Amino acid sequence: MSAVLFDMDGVLVDSEDYWVEFERDELFPDAVPHADVDLAETSGMNFREIYDYLEAEYGTAIARSEWIDRFDAAAEEIYTERVELLDGLRDLLAELETAGVPTAVVSSSPHDWIRTVLERFDLEGEFDRVISADDIDAASKPEPDVFEYAADEMGVPAEECVVVEDSENGIVAADRADAAVVAYRIDAHGDIDRSPADEIVDSPAELRETVLERATENE
Repeated sequence: MSAVLFDMDGVLVDSEDYWVEFERDELFPDAVPHADVDLAETSGMNFREIYDYLEAEYGTAIARSEWIDRFDAAAEEIYTERVELLDGLRDLLAELETAGVPTAVVSSSPHDWIRTVLERFDLEGEFDRVISADDIDAASKPEPDVFEYAADEMGVPAEECVVVEDSENGIVAADRADAAVVAYRIDAHGDIDRSPADEIVDSPAELRETVLERATENE
């Protein structure tokens, strides 16, 4: 049996467009004003671990508490006012359910942010599991831990899971977990390295077709 694990930011909702803008134009210039940090270095990571990474690699000019407060405030606006749902997602979830393929949200975002998205788009109960990187005491993407944990929660070997990811760190993490990786190309990430992915898709329609084919090929 297969399972499909969906990243949230940049896949289920187009939040990466707004997160990139917020980080590039507002937060990173204040946090690491002396360094030109490529956002691809931290994309897909838990926002608390991003701070720890920046502190270790570059040194930071703001306190961790301010970093967290600013992220929480941005999340409230982005998820309640700005994002749009992936086109065709409801149909895809219905088709996967009909095929007997379980699904999960697997995100580096905290549960409060995930819950906001699911409530706003009336998706509560539409996924078999909702998993945050906060659920485990381990390194976040690009390490494979969260996907290995999700597969275990789903009762499906990681190598039989299909992971839909958009960020470079997320793609690497899913590949390291030995899952089949469908990389969703979005403009927010530009020309990142998507080579570890098994397939790269460029539209919601192509994503739906590819995920269905991958998830049901052994049914």
